[in-house]
Amino acid sequence: MNPQCEHDLLVTRRQFFSRSAAGIGGTALASLLNPHLFAADSAPDALGRPGFPNFAPSAKRVIYLFMSGGPSQMDLLDYKPKLADHQDEDLPDSIRMGQRITGMTSGQKRLPVASSMFKFARHGKCGAWVSELIPHIASIVDDITIVKTVNTEAINHDPAITYIQTGSQRSGRPSMGAWLSYGIGSENQDLPGFVVLLSHGSSRRDAQPLFDRLWGSGFLPSKFQGVKFRGGGDPVLHLSDPPGVSKTTRRRMLDALRDLNGMAFEAFGDPEINTRISQYELAYRMQTSVPELTDLSDEPDETFELYGEDARKPGTYAANCLLARRLSERGVRFVQLFHRGWDQHFNLPGDIKLQCGDVDQASAALVKDLKQRGLLDDTLVIWGGEFGRTVYCQGALTKTNYGRDHHGRCFTIWMAGGGVKAGFSYGQTDDYCYNIVQDPVHIHDLNATILHCLGINHERLTFPYQGRDFRLTDVHGNVISDLLA
Repeated sequence: MNPQCEHDLLVTRRQFFSRSAAGIGGTALASLLNPHLFAADSAPDALGRPGFPNFAPSAKRVIYLFMSGGPSQMDLLDYKPKLADHQDEDLPDSIRMGQRITGMTSGQKRLPVASSMFKFARHGKCGAWVSELIPHIASIVDDITIVKTVNTEAINHDPAITYIQTGSQRSGRPSMGAWLSYGIGSENQDLPGFVVLLSHGSSRRDAQPLFDRLWGSGFLPSKFQGVKFRGGGDPVLHLSDPPGVSKTTRRRMLDALRDLNGMAFEAFGDPEINTRISQYELAYRMQTSVPELTDLSDEPDETFELYGEDARKPGTYAANCLLARRLSERGVRFVQLFHRGWDQHFNLPGDIKLQCGDVDQASAALVKDLKQRGLLDDTLVIWGGEFGRTVYCQGALTKTNYGRDHHGRCFTIWMAGGGVKAGFSYGQTDDYCYNIVQDPVHIHDLNATILHCLGINHERLTFPYQGRDFRLTDVHGNVISDLLA
C-alpha cells in the first residue's frame, strides 16, 4: 500500500472512532475507574437508546443453576398420576399430532408410555406436588415459583442450550450474562460482572460437552464475556504471579502494557485494545479479591451442614452453590452454574437418583442461605435445563427400568426471589406431559421476564451489528406478568 494512503486510512479511522463514539479511547480508559461507563445504565448512548435500568428492578443479580442435559419433568415436578393407567401403551397419535422427534427414537417400532417410578407428595402451604427424588427442594416450595410450561423448538442439545442461553439456535450471539454485563454493568470493580462455575454429575462421565461460547460475548465487546472459575488450582488461569515476579514488578509491567496499548489504539482505533487494557487491570485487582473470595475458612460449620459436606470439595456442585452465594454477596451481577449429566436416555431411574443427589440439598440450601442473609429478595435464582424428557420410553421398557428422549414441547423450571411469586405453580400440561394446555412460556418469554426482574425492557436492550439491532430475545418474547410478585 502507498505509505500516504496508509496514513490517510489511519487518520480516517481515528477520526471515525473519536466522532462516532464521543471519544472511545478516553471513555474506555475512564472506565477503569468507573465500570459503569460501558454499560447503558445512566444516560442515552450515542445512538439515542435509553439507559438501564428502564424502571425500578426487583432483582439486582441472578444465580442461574443450569441443569445441562434436560431434567425429566414428570419424574421431578410435573406429577402425572394418570400415566400409570397407560403404562406400556403406545403414545396416542392424537397426543403426538405428528410432531417431530429426534433420530434416536424416530426409528423405534413403538413409543411406549413410561410412567414415573417415583412417589410424589404434596409439600408446603402451597401444596405443590414434588417427587421423592428431591426432598430438600420440596422443603422450599413455599419460596419458589414452579413453571411447568416452558417450551422450545430445539430438540437436540447443542442448538437447545445455545438457544436458551443466547436467544438463537445458531452460535455467535451474546449470552444472557454478557447482555446483562453490557446493560447494567458491575457492582464490584474487583470481580467480573459475570462468573461461570462448572460441575459434573455423578451419573455419567460422557455427558454432553459445554463450550465457552455459551458464556461468550458474541458480537459485544469481549469484556462482557463470562469468566470461568476452575475447581482446582488457581480459580482463574494465570491469575497468580509467576515465580520471581513481585507485585511491584507486575504493576510496572501493566503500566508499560497500558502505554503500549494506548499508542496502538491511537494508531488503529480498535475498541478491543481498550478492552484488553481494562481486562489486564481487572486481573490485577482479582489477584487480591479472588483468593479472599474462595477461602472458605471463615464459613462456620453450620454452612457446610446446610449445603452438605461436598461443599468443602472445590469443583463440586455444592461448593459452587456456596461460591455463588459468596460472589453474589460481593456484587457479582450474574453467576451461572452448569451441572452436566442430566441426559438420561437409558437407565433413568438409577442415573437420575445420582443427579438429584448431587444438586438437591445444595440448591435448596442456596435459597435458604440467601433468605436468612436478606439477599433473596433482590437475588433471582433460576433452576432448569435446555429442555425436558419424553413420556415415551427410549429403548426397552421393563418393570424396573426406562429411558427418556429429548422433549422441548414442555418442561419445568423453578425460580425464587428477585421479584417472582413464592409458593406458586404456573402452567398446565396434558395428562401425558407431552403438550401444553394452559399458559405456555416460550424461552424468549422466560428471558424477557428475567430481564424485567432486573429492570430491563427486553425490547430496548439492543446492540447494533451487521446493519440491525440485535437483542437477547431476537424479535420475540413477552414478560409473563403472572409470575411476578
